[in-house]
Amino acid sequence: MQDQPNIPTPPSDAPSPAAWHAWLAAQGPRLLLFARQQTRSHEDAQDVLQDALVKLIEKLNSGEFVGGSEFWMPYLYTTIRRLAIDLSRRDDRRKRREDSVTADQEADLAEAFHPWFETDSAGDETRDQLEASLKELPPKFAEVIVMKIWGEQTFAEIGEILGISQNTAASRYRYGLEALKRQLGGARRRGDLSI
Repeated sequence: MQDQPNIPTPPSDAPSPAAWHAWLAAQGPRLLLFARQQTRSHEDAQDVLQDALVKLIEKLNSGEFVGGSEFWMPYLYTTIRRLAIDLSRRDDRRKRREDSVTADQEADLAEAFHPWFETDSAGDETRDQLEASLKELPPKFAEVIVMKIWGEQTFAEIGEILGISQNTAASRYRYGLEALKRQLGGARRRGDLSI
């Protein structure tokens, strides 16, 4: 005989699944609208609402929630607001870190590429070498570099366009730049570049 997993049983005053479903169907759109107002995207609003509902259920199941169902909405509004603030702060900190890294990388890139575009005689050859080096990069790196530098897109915009996270876009940018520097550094040492 196997031991049964410890499945929590809802307290006697918890709503039945049917009652919970009906309540959520009636109140869910209002809560989602509020969550959408508090967050920066529809997806974030859905995540925040889901987290708030999970917190409510956990409090109900543990018996920690004080009051009846008439207090669910105020609790959820407060929880949604707090979760949205926390999410916003996390996103802002991440953006500042990414912007700092990007600024450093762009400064390094500007230093590395600066002498290339000073004279007209080296311009065409350098441009050709740069294009060839970009074509040799894996496409996932090259497309992010092109969108970031020449398309002047943010990592958030690149992520949205490519269907990847901001962090993935930043990583591809960083790895692509490193590979591009290695390729162009090799071309420079071989004498393929006239700079």
